[in-house]
Amino acid sequence: MSARASVGTLAATAFALVAFASNSLLCRLALGSGSIDASSFTTLRIASGAALLAPLAFSRRGGHAVKTRGLPWISAGFLFLYAAAFSFAYVSLSAGTGALLLFGAVQAIMIAWAIRSGEGFGLFEGVGLVAAIAGLVVLVAPGVRAPSLAGSALMLVAGGAWGCYSLRGRNGDDPLAATSRNFLAAVPLTVALSAASLGALHLSTRGVMVAVASGAVTSGLGYVVWYQALRGLTSIRAAIVQLAVPALAALGGVAFLGERLTLRLVVSGILILGGVALATVGREREGPRDVE
Repeated sequence: MSARASVGTLAATAFALVAFASNSLLCRLALGSGSIDASSFTTLRIASGAALLAPLAFSRRGGHAVKTRGLPWISAGFLFLYAAAFSFAYVSLSAGTGALLLFGAVQAIMIAWAIRSGEGFGLFEGVGLVAAIAGLVVLVAPGVRAPSLAGSALMLVAGGAWGCYSLRGRNGDDPLAATSRNFLAAVPLTVALSAASLGALHLSTRGVMVAVASGAVTSGLGYVVWYQALRGLTSIRAAIVQLAVPALAALGGVAFLGERLTLRLVVSGILILGGVALATVGREREGPRDVE
């Protein structure tokens, strides 16, 4: 990989992680306050993402239809499953418990696939992974107290679906087109979900605005950039760097939601971000070990 490509991957990864953390903050802001029901949030999130991305993909091709290989239904299904399970899980789970379950499941899926595909752990990656996991445990441990069984199961499903969605996006040749078609194909699924949940419908102006921002900006654009970043990341590294999201979200909570900055947060942030940096830099020092 050239130096320019490495810098591009680093920048795309950083942007995507910040977008994911911001998305978590928006989700907590809407669902935690009861400003909107989970089904409506999911539908507005996916539909607004599609509404932003589809015209961008169309205009970039000079008004011609975007041609992509195969049907998007599998990736769209994973996207829908992640978004819906994530929304419903956070109705009953604390933010800390949800983050632990979500990113634990993501790691399990992506690392299992990496090992199956022949990728191996180097010393730096192993130490970085252990440090990042330790930091994540330090961060969320106070909230892990008899979590809802249903909520826990839903968040594990969300993490598994997101891991699979990320893996399917690694080899795409057009991140914008792929993400656009995935969002478009997922819209009917979310509409069906909302139709089946009419009895729980609850909307407010604040909830709608937050859901639209989550879908168009931190989900839609964030996923396009993440797909771009995945082209330069191994499965193991992609799993490790996502461990930074809970720490970034917690820091965002302090800065924007008035949450307290504690010693525990500082220590966990150092462990997580330091572990991510060690694993990423170590991969470059040790050289690639991918089996294509």
